[in-house]
Amino acid sequence: MSFLPISRSDMVCRGWEQLDFIFVSGDAYVDHPSFGPAILCRLLEKHGYKVGIIPQPDWHSIKDFARLGKPRLGFLVSSGNLDSQLNKYTAAKRIRHEDLYSPGGRTGYRPERAVVVYSRLLRECWGNDVPIIIGGIEASLRRFAHYDYWSDSIKQSILAECDADLLVYGMGEHQLIDIAAQLHQGVAINNIQDVPGTCFKVPGFDYIWDYTPIPSYKEVKEDKTKFAEAFKTEYLEQDAYRGKRLAQQNGPWCIVQNPPAMPLSVEEMDEIYDLPYERSWHPCYDKAGGIPAYDEVKFSIVAHRGCFGGCNFCAIISHQGRIIQRRSDESILREAKILTKLPGFKGYIHDVGGPTANFHRPSCDEQLKRGTCHGKQCLSPTVCKNLVADHSDYIGLLRKLRALPGVKKVFIRSGIRFDYLMLARDNFLQELCEHHISGQLKIAPEHISDNVTHIMGKSPARVYRQFVERFTAINKKIGKKQFLVPYFMSSHPGSTLKDAIELAEFIKKMGYHPKQVQDFIPTPGTLSTCMWYSGINPLTGARVYTAKKPEDKAMQRALMQYWLPENYLLVKKALEKAGRRDLIGYGKLCLIKPENKRVTKKSDTNKMRKKSKKV
Repeated sequence: MSFLPISRSDMVCRGWEQLDFIFVSGDAYVDHPSFGPAILCRLLEKHGYKVGIIPQPDWHSIKDFARLGKPRLGFLVSSGNLDSQLNKYTAAKRIRHEDLYSPGGRTGYRPERAVVVYSRLLRECWGNDVPIIIGGIEASLRRFAHYDYWSDSIKQSILAECDADLLVYGMGEHQLIDIAAQLHQGVAINNIQDVPGTCFKVPGFDYIWDYTPIPSYKEVKEDKTKFAEAFKTEYLEQDAYRGKRLAQQNGPWCIVQNPPAMPLSVEEMDEIYDLPYERSWHPCYDKAGGIPAYDEVKFSIVAHRGCFGGCNFCAIISHQGRIIQRRSDESILREAKILTKLPGFKGYIHDVGGPTANFHRPSCDEQLKRGTCHGKQCLSPTVCKNLVADHSDYIGLLRKLRALPGVKKVFIRSGIRFDYLMLARDNFLQELCEHHISGQLKIAPEHISDNVTHIMGKSPARVYRQFVERFTAINKKIGKKQFLVPYFMSSHPGSTLKDAIELAEFIKKMGYHPKQVQDFIPTPGTLSTCMWYSGINPLTGARVYTAKKPEDKAMQRALMQYWLPENYLLVKKALEKAGRRDLIGYGKLCLIKPENKRVTKKSDTNKMRKKSKKV
């Protein structure tokens, strides 16, 4: 095994004069199956193509974009594992202090809107005779006209904006192998219009057939109702079995989306994760201290893809899809044995899961025959009668992993859906508590107001309370002191000041002191973002309140950490504005004390922070 070429000298070492594909990535080069570029490049390599990578090129000139020469078949472009805007900016639009996918965690290695910048520079460097294919999370979620939070504007399809030839959405394996085969056979890139999971562009609707039109870029930019209408159609057609071809006019270009690619089979998943990865960052990053994101996944295993949870603020539905795609136990065990031999392995597998760890099988067997239900979710607002809540295969896998020589402990750190867990009639929670928690279990109720959880696509508060009771009882039974670390979100569409106060009261009652809280970030491609921008639930047509003013957002966020002295004035203002002065005082239920008794010294603030604990 060896790293794929990133320089001309690497190509010479392999005896290659020209590459078939060159992958331009906004991330540093880490050859590991948790990094999309590594998966796609290794898969192309296995299928006989010569592939090189230009990681994090200098975008201030075209020099870096020429360093591997002209590829025979095309350039592949991605911003990396994250949208480049989300990677750079916080919810408050402040610049982040670190980039986990860059050397040493330092920032400044990638441009804003990386896919557009890279594509334009490639076109400047190589002209129009080299195909440019864009993909990854940034391209996937911006494939139609979309709301861009960072510029507070409606932007046209990224395919129209960046002058690329083809857009691959979703995870990309099926699409790239098909595209590569057609290019190799001499098919021109502008004639590749039949690959599921891709978008292409033509001058107008007269150039296509058998499609469903959606409101144009001009219409959705001028009319929020049209924006919601377009999003609804896009959202409901995200299914490989029943999805329709969609088309939207974006200025001079008509953007055409083929239905999603078919889910990967168990055999295909095994093929992908059994590829010969180096399982490390490229040695060129050693002096910088490596790539921090790799440390998070070095001893973790991806067991499956997809999520049927239906969280409306999550983009997984539009990227990985709702249908679970899993690996065989044998493939996962092979990877686990590799981990035990890696430098630094101390007997602990840090995670075995996916977007949602305990979704290890499709929500129902019908999905593998006819796809997901049109306009219906599996868990919310009510549980589907066809849902199969069963952890037996996952429990069996975890037991096999625990039995491997050299493995002391197998942790589960990716998300657990507690509502699905509560529906299952098995002993998964006890197994989890006995063997797979390192003292704390991260859980994501997100909110406690039923009004908000309903709009989020999450289960009602009573389910979370029942889960907490069951978790506590099991740990008492087995004699362990283990704690829940709940994640909550502020300012999600539908969350009023009243709802935020209800959440603060719950946090106090439960004795939680969350150290980190998350403001809702309207990222492209999610149903929640559509509601945030348009004020409309596109699936129902109902109006949805959203806190958009900076002070309103700040009050909701401060309430989640009401005990911090620096939040006092915002919390006080929020309580007074909502008519809840009853929560200002010395009583057990009060959130803050009267102003003349509040802590004001910086030293006292630090003391308060040290006392804060995760529960």
